[in-house]
Amino acid sequence: MRYPVIAATLLLLSLTACASKPERKHKEQSEHAVRHSSASNQNTERADYRNSDTEKSDPCAPIYQHDESRYTAGGLYAPELSDSIPANAIDVSKLVEPTPKPEPLARYGNKSPYTVLGKTYYVLDKSDDYDQHGIASWYGQKFNGRKTSSGEIYSICEFTAAHKTLPLPSYVRVTNTRNGQSVIVRVNDRGPFHEGRIIDLSYAAAIRIGLDKTGTAPVRVELVRAGDQLSAKPVPGNDSSRDNGRHDEKVSLQFGSFADKDNAKRLQDRLQAANLDNVELDKVEIQGRSLWRVQIQALENEQLQDIYEKIQQLGLPKPKVILQKP
Repeated sequence: MRYPVIAATLLLLSLTACASKPERKHKEQSEHAVRHSSASNQNTERADYRNSDTEKSDPCAPIYQHDESRYTAGGLYAPELSDSIPANAIDVSKLVEPTPKPEPLARYGNKSPYTVLGKTYYVLDKSDDYDQHGIASWYGQKFNGRKTSSGEIYSICEFTAAHKTLPLPSYVRVTNTRNGQSVIVRVNDRGPFHEGRIIDLSYAAAIRIGLDKTGTAPVRVELVRAGDQLSAKPVPGNDSSRDNGRHDEKVSLQFGSFADKDNAKRLQDRLQAANLDNVELDKVEIQGRSLWRVQIQALENEQLQDIYEKIQQLGLPKPKVILQKP
């Protein structure tokens, strides 16, 4: 007669246990949600950390989990997350600068025009004469291990850089005009999109020229090609004065090149009829032949959008964007 009582008691205990488990699980999930929400509000970095022990053993290792949903289309990646440097120092003396070599254009990152933060940029069709002065900055752990605009993975321990308009990839020599130190970097990313800056260096490249200590610095950026002499050029120290007012690139738009001047003149007239100002005919001699190039020179980036819209309305092909020689 005791068996039914025991069975009933066991059944009651079993039901009680089953009923209590979901309640405890729900409570744990709620507490986790509150902790996660609190951590996200107080310190966004914690939610993205991989393993701090990895960083301690290898300063080049990425420390963040990159979530592309945090990129705002036409904006920036995780703007609420502060950039940082590795916990341990990087010995750049053991790192080798890239050697310029012929490379095809990257499949990604060369679309022109493109827009970031409401501003439109045009990738240069020709960069052989690129030699500009401006302000450089660097980017570090926030982006370490994330894909660049070209699709390659960014590493703070490689000598790379981001540039708004140079073709990807390109090789440039960046010289800190305050101390004369220089580094060869491979441009494989887009940026920086802060006003007044012309190039963003990897953290290793920043260390090489002393930029890590100041955050930003006046620099000279020169294109280098395969076979160019790569020995550092002497640059006087404390040369920042010559950078003033030279932070914006000047470009030319070339609409066509003709052996017959009359054909060039007809295109010039058509462009002027569409209310495009300062359309010029530029005569050049190439391998013994005279060519007439139809161009608008000395333009700034923000002037290009209006011109491109007029060109589309005319049904003309997209003009070449060529760096204006200083």
